[in-house]
Amino acid sequence: MQHHLVHLICGSTGAGKTTYAVRLSDTLQGVRFSIDEWMAALFWMDTPQPLIPAWSMERVERCLTQIWAMAIQTAGRNVPCVLDLGFSQTHSRAKFAGLAKAAGLSVQLHFIDVPAEERWRRVQARNARKGETYQLAFDVTREMFDFVEGLWEPPTDAEMLAYAGVRTDGIRTSGL
Repeated sequence: MQHHLVHLICGSTGAGKTTYAVRLSDTLQGVRFSIDEWMAALFWMDTPQPLIPAWSMERVERCLTQIWAMAIQTAGRNVPCVLDLGFSQTHSRAKFAGLAKAAGLSVQLHFIDVPAEERWRRVQARNARKGETYQLAFDVTREMFDFVEGLWEPPTDAEMLAYAGVRTDGIRTSGL
């Protein structure tokens, strides 16, 4: 079994990416990097109202750059990195897989595959609970959920093969 040092966690809104990433990093004794945590700690308190997407995306990109800089140092010490960065689109997964490959690191893609109706139910429950995985300073509305759903690109079979993919529903997992 290959020892992967970079783990890309992907799934659409409400799939359970962060919950899965926490479990995976514990199992691997790795370090987890979560974009929601970085954004909440560094920028959400300064968010303009109403939210300006360009403002947010600029800060997301800054975080991604710094997260990768930290991940490459961590993986360079033979410590697995679990990247909970959303990876909702093919190009973002390809970008980070390419960065890892260029650094001589192996990648594994973890696809949390949960039907949309179940994910929406989970989002509503998370909005109400505001528990551990509620990182944002606002609830995810149905409008936001549907917008992100329209951008979501599930991994293809070829992508799963290329990145040693593991498909899970986040609950019963053969890859953990």
